[in-house]
Amino acid sequence: MNKCIVGLQWGDEGKGKIVDILAEKSNIVVRYGGGANAGHTVVVGNNKFALHLLPSGSIRPDVKCLITNGVVLDPEVVIAEIEKLEKENINLKSRLLISENTHVVLDYHKKEDLLREEALGKNKIGTTIRGIGPCYADKVGRSFAVRMADFLDMENFKTKLQKIVDYKNQYFGAIYNAEPMNADEIYEKCKVYSEKLSPYITDTTEFLHKAISQKKSILFEGAQGSLLDLDHGTFPFVTSSNSSSLGMSAGCGVPAKYVDEFIGVIKAYTTRVGAGPFPSEQENDTGQYIRDRGHEYGTTTGRPRRCGWFDAVVVSYSVTIGGIDSLALLHLDTLAGLKELNICKAYTIDGKETTFFPSNLAKLEKAKPVYETVPGWEEEITEVKSFDDLPENAKNYIYRLEELIGIPIKMIGVGPKRSQTIFR
Repeated sequence: MNKCIVGLQWGDEGKGKIVDILAEKSNIVVRYGGGANAGHTVVVGNNKFALHLLPSGSIRPDVKCLITNGVVLDPEVVIAEIEKLEKENINLKSRLLISENTHVVLDYHKKEDLLREEALGKNKIGTTIRGIGPCYADKVGRSFAVRMADFLDMENFKTKLQKIVDYKNQYFGAIYNAEPMNADEIYEKCKVYSEKLSPYITDTTEFLHKAISQKKSILFEGAQGSLLDLDHGTFPFVTSSNSSSLGMSAGCGVPAKYVDEFIGVIKAYTTRVGAGPFPSEQENDTGQYIRDRGHEYGTTTGRPRRCGWFDAVVVSYSVTIGGIDSLALLHLDTLAGLKELNICKAYTIDGKETTFFPSNLAKLEKAKPVYETVPGWEEEITEVKSFDDLPENAKNYIYRLEELIGIPIKMIGVGPKRSQTIFR
């Protein structure tokens, strides 16, 4: 079976763990969107792997790993990840494929990201300063875009790079009064990138369609979360790509009809990083309790995440637009010790109640959560292996979330390890 894993909140739901688990029975894992602003964590025994660009299936020794055209790739980051895994005796030489059409993040993208955020001041978007937005902007603009295929012809690339850097320097100087960048220095870095990454560059779309015809099992891995989707999220406080399941087909060239199951990953509560609306946020002791117990600090940035109650309006919306078939509920163990839990089941906007998420910012800023209170549980559940052995109130919490969202919760995470997963 082919499956697609996608986050249904504002990212950081735990997709890396789910991809790693399901990769055991997959032939291929495909990272189809986002960039090094993503942080997918995989815990194997006492080893913790934080991956930003490599697919989360990389830890599985027999799995082919693809980075496809929807990704914006930072060569420095992906090389560091490959080399780090090699030190752990995890070899990707015969397993990693990178699309020739994948766009490349270079130094001037990161500089532009930083300059723009600094100029915006209090109105900044809250990016990770990884150059993701500027790279996607160049992709759309086309004239100054660099793709992995350019690394296969370094002579022509040098001429192209000089033109790009000349333009960027004029732009940065005129708008931000910034110091110019040196094209030769960037080119020397790119020569190293070319040498190390050229063996992986290929036509991944052709590879995937051959794999489909051969009935291979493919796992598609999304990045960030559905509410950060450029078109369907809380714009402008979103990422620069289609991070819902709607981005899968464009991001790798495989139509959605070839996916047998879309699996949405959610936390038992809600978090987000950076600026933007968050109706169920708890800026109080409860929010801090969740943050501390859930270790809610960014994999990529280390920033403390904003924490709040589970928002069924958010998740139901993501399920609807994404065609999600089933759910993986993670971090249930984080809620242990709370006597009562609130679930946001609706919003009131201008005095009217709604259960459909308003992605329009003006409406969303007016949204007030309508809570339903349910009993919590005191027992720690990190060692629980079956659904029947969960505390009664934990089971009732899961039942209620299923009722509000309308699709089944098939996987339940009670800790970060592979073994701390309950299957229903």
